[in-house]
Amino acid sequence: MMKRRLFVLLFAATAAASLSACLPLMAGGVAAGTLVATDRRTSGTYVEDQGIQVKALHQSERFTGAHINITSYNRAVLITGEAQDAAQSADIEMMVRGIPNVQRVYNHLVIAPAATLAQRNNDTWITTKVRTRLLDGKGYPPQAVKVVTERGVVYLLGMVTAAEGSAVANVASTTPGVQQVVTLFETISASPAPASN
Repeated sequence: MMKRRLFVLLFAATAAASLSACLPLMAGGVAAGTLVATDRRTSGTYVEDQGIQVKALHQSERFTGAHINITSYNRAVLITGEAQDAAQSADIEMMVRGIPNVQRVYNHLVIAPAATLAQRNNDTWITTKVRTRLLDGKGYPPQAVKVVTERGVVYLLGMVTAAEGSAVANVASTTPGVQQVVTLFETISASPAPASN
């Protein structure tokens, strides 16, 4: 009887551990599905943007000494970070332009040594503060905007109306620690319903 109870408890613990490993995956899938459902990009474009980023980051590994960040939104790619020289910056841009589905490239690499860990942590903190303030959603849909920070400069991408873009830029520019705001919005004429495909 004791062996049977021990077996049942062991089985239950193993099953619980297996199920708990599935829960973050299921929750992550639901969260990703919700983001796609509220995004102004089509689901196909959303997937293409993810693919562009993965391909670009994989290919950027060959550029030694550079610190490269790739962000894609509606097939417009923002390149930030540091390159060793102008030639390397141009090569990185050409690499990104050669990736399928890329329609526009914004090369904002600076010629400088790679950012320190402290600088990168500060940029992450600034991005978090801007995103948190954008959750208020006063005059714009927060899920329609992507925020990237590099060396204290905040880059904003998204599909927004002119009024929404101004409201978002104002929030970013008044966030403590932000040194400059660069808007790379795709301006639309009206606020569309979230796209499904």
